[in-house]
Parts: sequence; C-alpha cells; structure tokens
Amino acid sequence: MTEKRRDFIKKGLIGTGGLAIGGMGFSAKSYGSIIGANERIALAVIGIHGQGKTHIGNWCSLKTNRNVFLKTICDVDEELYAEKVENINKLTGTKPHTEWDMRKVFEDKEIDAVSFAIPNHWHALGTIWAAQAGKHVYVEKPSCHNVFEGRKMIEAARKYNVRIQVGFQNRSVENVMQAMKFLHDGGIGEVYMAKGLCFKPRDSFGISPDSLPPEKLHYDMWLGPATYRAYNEKKGHYNWHWHWETGNGDTGNQGPHQFDIARWGLDKNEHPVSIYSTGGIYGITPKECSQETPNTQTSLFTYEDGKVLEFETRGRYTHGESSLNIKIGNMFYGTEGYLELDGSTWKAFRKREKEPFAGSANQSAQAPKDPGYLTPPGGSEHYANFIDAIRSGNNNDLHCDINEGFYSSALPILANISYRLKRELNFKGKYEKFANDPEADMMLSRNYRKPYVVPEEV
Repeated sequence: MTEKRRDFIKKGLIGTGGLAIGGMGFSAKSYGSIIGANERIALAVIGIHGQGKTHIGNWCSLKTNRNVFLKTICDVDEELYAEKVENINKLTGTKPHTEWDMRKVFEDKEIDAVSFAIPNHWHALGTIWAAQAGKHVYVEKPSCHNVFEGRKMIEAARKYNVRIQVGFQNRSVENVMQAMKFLHDGGIGEVYMAKGLCFKPRDSFGISPDSLPPEKLHYDMWLGPATYRAYNEKKGHYNWHWHWETGNGDTGNQGPHQFDIARWGLDKNEHPVSIYSTGGIYGITPKECSQETPNTQTSLFTYEDGKVLEFETRGRYTHGESSLNIKIGNMFYGTEGYLELDGSTWKAFRKREKEPFAGSANQSAQAPKDPGYLTPPGGSEHYANFIDAIRSGNNNDLHCDINEGFYSSALPILANISYRLKRELNFKGKYEKFANDPEADMMLSRNYRKPYVVPEEV
C-alpha cells in the first residue's frame, strides 16, 4: 500500500463513525477513487468452486496487463484450498492467503475489490457487506436472489461510492455490442419483440439422505441467509441451483445472460408490467431427484408500450432454433426484419429475404481505443473493464453497473414467482410491487436467518 493511500484512509477515518456489519466495525469511507492508473489493485475471490475457477483464471490473466494482485481466496469449503493455491502460484508466482469467513476478507484494508462466485442466495448480502467496507465488487449473475435484494445492492453501491459490476460478460463482447448498436440504430426497424433461449439438457443428479456436513465445510456460513435445513450432499456444490432456497433454476442460472441481451436489444431500462410463466419438471421424478425448480419453462413479459420479451428454457432433449441452430442465444423481431444471435455470431435478415444483409461476418476488426490501451487476454474483457472503472472512479465506465444487472436479473426472478403461483402477474415497476397482490409481494423478499440479514437500511 502506498503512503498516499495510507494517508487517505487515515484522514477518511477521522470523524467517520464505524459502521457495524455482521458484528464488525468498518469505515463507510470508500477509497477506491484514488487508485492511480498504474497502482496495483489487490483482489479477493470469494467462492472458488465452479464459476470461481473462471474468476481466478481471469484475475490471474490480468496480473501484468492491469496490475492486478490476487491476494486472497475465500470459500466455506476448506477442502478446496490446496489445489487453488497451487494453481494460482503457478499462474502468478505468488501463493494467496486463504479464508473461510468473507467478513475477515472485508476487514483487510489492503484489499481493494472482491469477486463473488458464490451461490445466488449469498450475492446480495456479500455485496452489501463488501460495499459497506469500501470494497468494489464484481458479482456473478443473477445479481440477486430476489427483487428486494437487488434494490438494496444499488442503494449500497451509491451510498458507499463503490463500483459494482455484474457478471453479464456479453456486455463486453465486441460482436454482441455491435449487434446491440445495430438494433438500436434501427437496423431491422423498430424492435417489438425479443426472444431468449436456454436449451441445456440436464440429467437427474440423484437423491441422497440428509447427513452431517463434511468436516472442512463451514455449513452454517454456507447456508447464510437461507432457512436452516440439514446438510444434504445433493443440495450443495452446483446442485444448489435447483432448489428454491438457494438458487433460481436454469431460467435464473444460464438464463440471465440471455435475458440481459434480450432486454438490452429491446432498449428497456424498466420492469415489465405483466409476467406469465408456466412449465414443470419433465423426465425426472421426485423419487430419483430432489430438484425443485422447473427444467422446462416458458415465460412471457409485456412492457408498458406493448413490446414483448419471450423466454424459453428447455432442460430435456430439443433442436435448436433459427438458421444458426441457436440453443443458447437470442432472436429479435423488428418491423423491417429480424436478427439472430448465437454467442458472438449474429445475422440480420431484411423482411422475407433468405440471405442476411448484415452480421458479425461483415464487421471489420476493431482498432484499440487509443495507442496506450492494452487489450486484455481473450475472455477477460469484462473483468478488465471492472478494473478500469475502479481506476476511473466512474460508474458510467462499467459495462454492466449494478443498476443494469439488477433489471436483467429481476426478469427470471419475476418469472419464477409467476411459475410458482401458477398465474399471470401485474407488476408496478415504479414501486417494485405487484398490483393488489400481497401473496406475490411476499415472494419479492424472504425471511432471513439471523445474523445473515439483508437490511432495509444499507
């Protein structure tokens, strides 16, 4: 840490009351805005299983390019430490610290930012605690587990003046950015409908009896805000996605990426006014699998101006759609044609014409932003953008600020409420409440297990 930063922190603490977070005292002062263009940024990755591996790899790849130092890895499962420490040492030449309690990470004044790849039910509380401690946050999608949490995350970002980037990586993919500009510039006329596809066949993951948690797993911390339940190995690593207390199903797992692109293409920075979602679990029985979330789900959203967003989740066997045979992607329909988007490949068709008239194959290579701009290693553009925004101190430099991430994350969450209640819902976006529907309103938040409570006042 430089003398400049030490002096800033010291001055910031003078006359600033300590803020209690989970029983700890933190300064509410954020010092992120003083990080210089060449100063090292120290990071911690919280959640090192599954997607956490991707986070680790990307931060390590930015060691030289963005002067990033991966100081700490944190996970409630200590069994994972040895392998990850060794891998990071091979990639960077430095062994990170390890910690199982994220609150200890937030106490470390030398850590500038944290990266969350933990189960969905922890995203909001972890992010809020980090923001209160003055840490910038990169958080995986969906940004929140329910609508109330997403609003509190936005409030925390603004109150503590920290950058919060949501992991919708398509926001930093050049071809996708070009496709969105094409749509917004009227390339297929007025876009009146967007469709998102999540076709990922998934087999049964089985069932097992409740048991004692593994010795190296801090299970109470893993449960966190969720209602207490006995440990079950089929409801832990990755399988938490398919249980309502901790996950949001595939509509809220892979789905948020394509929801985000669909909303982006429609250019909608608002909530829909009506939501209807239906489906079920097909090809898997409760006797063979503990899955609670649907593997097949169709969701329909209508905005105030009548524009439509459709989303299709298919977890069994299926063909792809469109000329690109899309299984994970999007389609957009306009008054003058339509556009298909599969990964970063896109094609636009005019009216009834059989051949595309625009698309990613037509785009020329992009020049660097400026002579001094360093293009990050392949695949890490979104992570690099987060680091650049920390240095600039400007939320507008983030490709997916928490406000953007929340509106996209809310879509699958709202769909799941409709699915679970088995009826169409009318939503009052200004108030983030349903219209005269207290039963549905109850599902916009949750009963938090103390002390893991997302507060009304962040």
